[in-house]
Amino acid sequence: MRLLFTILFLTFTFGGAAQNGDSVFEPGEWLKFRMHYGWLNASYATLQVSSSNIDGKPVYHVVGRGKTTGFASIFFKVDDLYESYFDKENGRPYRFIRKIDEGGYTKDVEINFHHDKDKAVLNDKKNKKKINFALQDSIQDLISAFYYLRNNYEPKDLVKGEAIKLKLLYDDDGIFNFQLKYLGNDIINTKFGKVECYKFRPLVQSGRVFKEQESLTLWVSKDKNKIPIRIKADLAVGSIKADLDGYKGLKHQFKILMD
Repeated sequence: MRLLFTILFLTFTFGGAAQNGDSVFEPGEWLKFRMHYGWLNASYATLQVSSSNIDGKPVYHVVGRGKTTGFASIFFKVDDLYESYFDKENGRPYRFIRKIDEGGYTKDVEINFHHDKDKAVLNDKKNKKKINFALQDSIQDLISAFYYLRNNYEPKDLVKGEAIKLKLLYDDDGIFNFQLKYLGNDIINTKFGKVECYKFRPLVQSGRVFKEQESLTLWVSKDKNKIPIRIKADLAVGSIKADLDGYKGLKHQFKILMD
């Protein structure tokens, strides 16, 4: 289960498409997800949006947390923290923090993006080393990408079978090319009622974690909020599912279908 929370936050990253213009989210938005691993009600993850500033620039500050709970924490203890500071106007990331402890596997990484110098500096605090990366167009971190996509793609531009592409930098592995294939629409039964969703399939690398390249499926609310509703992943051993479990501070009404 070492990579489950990275998988979960990576999937959050591709929360779907949204309209140009005003932001579809605002400070105060809070999302909670409950993760199931097989029969275990294994863990939860949250995303919280607030306002801050970096070098005098007004930014959104998003904090993502993931933690195992109950019986699952006896076998595998997880305590993950992700933070992102990104521009309120154009969504460019300025700082990304990834501090995780997953069953004894730890990382303590901070990335500062210097857009004026076209470079990013990754500070690996655990191993006491720094790495410079040359920035590429539309670079995002693991968290900022989710909010960037919500504000910069329109639903009318989605074509079934085609993929949205984005470049990410969130670890010392370097810049990561990620694709998200649009599969059409679906209706999901949730604890809140039936929710109409966009359905996506992130294209991932098969091997040690995933069964095959297309083992992840993501459902995103087909409303102005564009929030993840359900995530399913078939792993090399077992499968996981994460469902929206709570929300506060949505800018727009959460649309529930009436029977």
